[in-house]
Amino acid sequence: MEIVGYIASLVIGVSLGLIGGGGSILTVPVLVYLFGVNPVMATAYSLFIVGATSLVGTLPKYKNGEVNIKTAVIFGIPSIAAVYATRAFIVPAIPNHIFTVGNLAITKSLLMMLLFAVLMVIAAVSMIRKSADKTEDSNGVQIFNYPLILLEGAIVGVLTGLVGAGGGFLIIPALVLLSKLPMKQAIGTSLLIIAAKSLIGFTGDLGHYTINWRLLFSVTALAIAGIFAGNYFSKKISADSLKKGFGWFVLVMGVYILIKELFFSSGSMH
Repeated sequence: MEIVGYIASLVIGVSLGLIGGGGSILTVPVLVYLFGVNPVMATAYSLFIVGATSLVGTLPKYKNGEVNIKTAVIFGIPSIAAVYATRAFIVPAIPNHIFTVGNLAITKSLLMMLLFAVLMVIAAVSMIRKSADKTEDSNGVQIFNYPLILLEGAIVGVLTGLVGAGGGFLIIPALVLLSKLPMKQAIGTSLLIIAAKSLIGFTGDLGHYTINWRLLFSVTALAIAGIFAGNYFSKKISADSLKKGFGWFVLVMGVYILIKELFFSSGSMH
């Protein structure tokens, strides 16, 4: 299973390089199902892996002028504050056993995986649907809807903190619609925001868990190698068809996790 896990780690990076997001949604299931990491720990590891990989992925995009620093700062600040607070205070405060419905005990780990699976399904649907707002009106002056950007930044931060996903599928549409960024700039800027908030969020975990650095660095190194491969292939493959295919894959994974955790979770995971 570990070998499959390492191959999957490469895929995480490739998808980040190709479509600027989506990869992070695979990190938690890879850690939980292939490396046997506890779900709550997996969300912490995921923040580091996604943050480091996104940071490396930002560099070539910054060189190409595809990162809008002003937008990254406006969206990033509430997002970073929210993700740090969520990891440092909210996640440790959630009780291990939350409540029971019939025969199903809702534990902290189960709740994390269910929330994660629901986010996967939402992410998948947003990838499969053709994005209506593809207009690259870069000639227009950039207009910021500050209250909405700040609010969305904070919401994405809390979600990132809870499930350990980068939230690129939430950030990219927000940047296109609220900051009027062209698609390519939205992808580059989203990577920078994801990198900053994920890595700072991870520091909120350091006091709470014992971290297996060897596993963490191995998966991160492979994901980073994947992002270079993804950047290379992105010049050769149509991003739209790729995004759609990846969306279907994430949808199947999300439904699988929901069914597995709700009906076949015999306590072995939790």
